[in-house]
Amino acid sequence: MNENFSQERFKNHLRKIGSGEHTSHGMTRKESADALELILKGSPTPAQIGAFFIAHRIRRPEPQELAGMVDTYIKLGPKLHQNQELTQPICFGMPFDGRSKTAPIYPLAILVLLDAGQPIVLHGAGPMPVKYGVTTEALFNALGLCLTKLSMDAVQNGFVKHGLALIHQPDHFPLAETLISYREEIGKRPPVASMELLWTAHQGKHLLVTGYVHPPTEGRHTKALEILGEQNIVTIKGLEGGTDIPISRTTKATHINNNHEKHLILDPLQYACQGKDIRWEDLDRWRLISMQALNGEGPLAKAVVWNAGIYLWLAKISDSIADGIQKAEVSLTSGSAKATLQQLIKWRAEID
Repeated sequence: MNENFSQERFKNHLRKIGSGEHTSHGMTRKESADALELILKGSPTPAQIGAFFIAHRIRRPEPQELAGMVDTYIKLGPKLHQNQELTQPICFGMPFDGRSKTAPIYPLAILVLLDAGQPIVLHGAGPMPVKYGVTTEALFNALGLCLTKLSMDAVQNGFVKHGLALIHQPDHFPLAETLISYREEIGKRPPVASMELLWTAHQGKHLLVTGYVHPPTEGRHTKALEILGEQNIVTIKGLEGGTDIPISRTTKATHINNNHEKHLILDPLQYACQGKDIRWEDLDRWRLISMQALNGEGPLAKAVVWNAGIYLWLAKISDSIADGIQKAEVSLTSGSAKATLQQLIKWRAEID
């Protein structure tokens, strides 16, 4: 593709979103997809890319623009295929720049879900601007499980065998790694950070769960996912914009299944799960309280039970939240979730 032609084409996209409050226009889904593809392939100049990200950040991406960006990630990114014998997985969309305020719950809740036969798809990256929070990779490493430095074939095989897949950007999507310097240099999350919460490499039917902080974000995400044709969606006002459900307060969530929308009020007090959201300190402390939780003990155990119980219910493995909570408690206190972790560690060691 002629470089000058690509830069001129990108300039047209930039004009649409960067003209100002009264003259700026949103891109179509197709135009947004084209803009991100040009960026990933390095066609625009660095000045154009930086201007695009800042302009988009200020005016906020519209739902069809987010859908277009997801289209490009689906086109150029890695693909994880569904095994017909597997239960439909839960695909978690969490911020790529990690957690820095509250202790993550999801690695432990995921072990409970896997123990119940529920497949899980995750995606993430290495330490990422602007937050540089703790990553999924680092958390599982702290538990003794390395989920990185695997080929996509190895990830696919592990998904089929054990029901867990981590799509790791440095390993599986090097094109997207080229955007990291822009995140650092502009000092703000670019629009792709919103899109990453909606994209999954999984091909086939699944439950897609995405977190948010501000209510307008939920509306944009829901509309974008509907444009993309996602049939089973959960949006959660989670901790730090992720999918971890707090135990310190009532949480709002929305479940859309085959165009049927249901608003959920998740009240931990109602299920004797209310408590304090544990503050993030460091990986050593997190590992200690995580291993305690895998024995059904310690300050993180209640949050793990609450989260796993809700997700077991949303995945229809449990008939109710109360039933899900009971199953989660048994998984921890019996040592079954910990045994699931050991099986995964053994699988990973056999690959090396």
